[in-house]
Amino acid sequence: MSPSPRIALFIDGANLYATARALGFDIDYRRLLKEFQDRGVLLRAFYYTLMIEDQEYTSIRPLIDWLDYNGYTVVTKATKEFVDAGGRRKVKGNMNIELAVRAMELADHIDAMVLFSGDGEFRSLLEAVQRRGVHVTVVSTLASQPPMVADELRRQADAFLDLAELKPKLGRDPAERPVQREIRQQSPQLSSRATIDVAK
Repeated sequence: MSPSPRIALFIDGANLYATARALGFDIDYRRLLKEFQDRGVLLRAFYYTLMIEDQEYTSIRPLIDWLDYNGYTVVTKATKEFVDAGGRRKVKGNMNIELAVRAMELADHIDAMVLFSGDGEFRSLLEAVQRRGVHVTVVSTLASQPPMVADELRRQADAFLDLAELKPKLGRDPAERPVQREIRQQSPQLSSRATIDVAK
């Protein structure tokens, strides 16, 4: 019997959120972990997201705290907020470099990489880890209008999983909403702990 593949998940948080929204459902991150633990030896599950600089509380904080305490490695980066020429507030920043560097560092220690993103900028990363013998799966969707995955990224991947087909396995049951309230009640202690950690 062949050994179970060593897997690492790389989740582009904003991209996955937008893709799930386009498909009309919320991701159950506990079920997501379980799905990939069942497919091999899950070494790491990275979740990349931007945080607006100097913002005490953000709506994503409870999710980040929950992920951090439940098996994910959360990687955050402060964004810059600015006002464009038309007077609109914009946020600048992305996590592509951080994700790519970590994937390259891990490439010799994993057999399979699962990228939750449809961003075409990751095509050359996929090619680089594939040259090291890593099997790459991209998770995004073609079911939305327009599709959320860049054609060149999908073509580069060894396998493509459509998030629409994973909905029954990864979608959050609306009846499980009380978990959200539970997270909110815990978040003051968790975020104060996170603030202490940052200050160190």
